[in-house]
Amino acid sequence: MLDASMATLLSVDNVNQTYATGSGESRKLVLDNVSMSLKTGEIVALLGRSGSGKSTLLRIIAGLNRPSSGKVAISGRPVEGPAEEVAMVFQSFALFPWLNVLDNVEIGPRANGVALEETRQRALKAIDIIGLDGFESAYPKELSGGMRQRVGFARALVMQPKILLMDEPFSALDVLTAETLRTDLLDLWQEGRIPIKSILMVTHNIEEAVLMADRILVLSSNPGRIASEIPNTLPHPRDRLDPPFRAMVDSIYALMTQRAETARVAPREAGAAGLALTLPDISTNSLAGMLEEIAAPPYNGKADLPHLADSLGFEIDDLFPLGETLQILKLADFEEADIKLTPLGQRFVDMDVDQRKKVIGEQALANVPLAAHIKRVLDERPSHRAPASRFREELEDYMSEDYADRTLRTIINLGRYGELFAYDEAAQTFSYENPQ
Repeated sequence: MLDASMATLLSVDNVNQTYATGSGESRKLVLDNVSMSLKTGEIVALLGRSGSGKSTLLRIIAGLNRPSSGKVAISGRPVEGPAEEVAMVFQSFALFPWLNVLDNVEIGPRANGVALEETRQRALKAIDIIGLDGFESAYPKELSGGMRQRVGFARALVMQPKILLMDEPFSALDVLTAETLRTDLLDLWQEGRIPIKSILMVTHNIEEAVLMADRILVLSSNPGRIASEIPNTLPHPRDRLDPPFRAMVDSIYALMTQRAETARVAPREAGAAGLALTLPDISTNSLAGMLEEIAAPPYNGKADLPHLADSLGFEIDDLFPLGETLQILKLADFEEADIKLTPLGQRFVDMDVDQRKKVIGEQALANVPLAAHIKRVLDERPSHRAPASRFREELEDYMSEDYADRTLRTIINLGRYGELFAYDEAAQTFSYENPQ
């Protein structure tokens, strides 16, 4: 459907978005100078990890949020509030449980003052197109997850938008249901049966982006920037097993891991001894499990990331945080689209519990500035105690409250496991269990 001569339907020019940090003394960039476009007749995927601002950008385009600076226009007209030209499908089904399918689909046109007869005609047509014919009188509790999400699509289509915005619409579904719904949507799009001109979708599923999109915009994280634009000329229907498909998936994995490494190193050079380094909320059991999986056959210490993600049932927001934490702890490294255990990581797999705990403690102290900072404060205090609020406030000078809490939780997990310090959840206090 894509033609290079087709008109630009959506333009995003130099959009920035900021929010106040937890301390309230500074502002943090969520989106940094983002510019992009969407042409009539194309599907564009915004691919990125949590923290890349994908959903924030989508809400700005829909007119639900105002950017701190920059401009958004649809068909040349500035977006200054909720845009009538767009409709959105969310990750959650967000149906009214007391309304049946037909009423749920009709609610948008009714709210906009569309005549009842036209509303009914539109709704029945959308229900038929999306494959819900016969379920008009069913209530959400009677429907499977896939059927509920079809209601969400019908509710968007009935608005007759120019642009369909999709915010990870398949991520709440099981694998088989999601695949069926993706395929059905692509078939309807290719056949020209859905009354929209373009689709802009947010995803953190690399294969989903390659399967559906004509262009893939890869966003970096913290702050979100357009790091790469990848045209996708693979013919439809696309086969996940075809070598060109696999090659594109591999290249995107390699691109995203290279960027992740760069982003990880930069905060180390920031103020306060690298306290700007954000950490994902992961457990030591997950870290050990990942090391064991990579060490075992068929990987034998070096795993292809797409293959590893498939075998574990992981998406990038599951896989990358584990891999990056192993990289921070010097237990593994990313190499293009692979993850490879370091010599220490290889030895870790064969260690007993006490040896593993010692390694995690030593590596956290050596490579995670916040862990060393907490231990230094505890060492300096006669009581060997310090409130978590002291460290949380320091983190909030560099990140949001959510990121500060997440980083602190991870440090608590690493510190407890590595026997660096204890943490009293009730008192929210760090200490030494047996101070000398």
